[in-house]
Amino acid sequence: MRASMVVLVLTVTLVAAAPDPNLWDRVREAGQGAGDMVRAYNDMREANWRNSDKYFHARGNADAASRGPGGRWASEVISNTREFVDRLRGQDPADSARDQEANRWGRNGGDPNRYRPKGLPQKY
Repeated sequence: MRASMVVLVLTVTLVAAAPDPNLWDRVREAGQGAGDMVRAYNDMREANWRNSDKYFHARGNADAASRGPGGRWASEVISNTREFVDRLRGQDPADSARDQEANRWGRNGGDPNRYRPKGLPQKY
């Protein structure tokens, strides 16, 4: 339910904000990118692996951005929103900055394995 709401909000925002001749491609990419972000988050929760947070941040952003401009846009909106909410909840600003560094690394084409902790199962 939450993931579908995120996709709906992203779609409406993208349609309203981007008069692009390839608009429907961007909408599709945004939806797929949002799905990539949700999958990375769910994998992080499932793995429950110490010091893996930054890896999953980078991986989710990299997967989403690989979808195209719409996926890149979705990854940036989702990452920034998540960090904003975490800060409101009292997360350490330094930790938030490190999360954003991993987000940008993945979104800009960096290899998420830079942040991969030793021993994390290959499934992830």
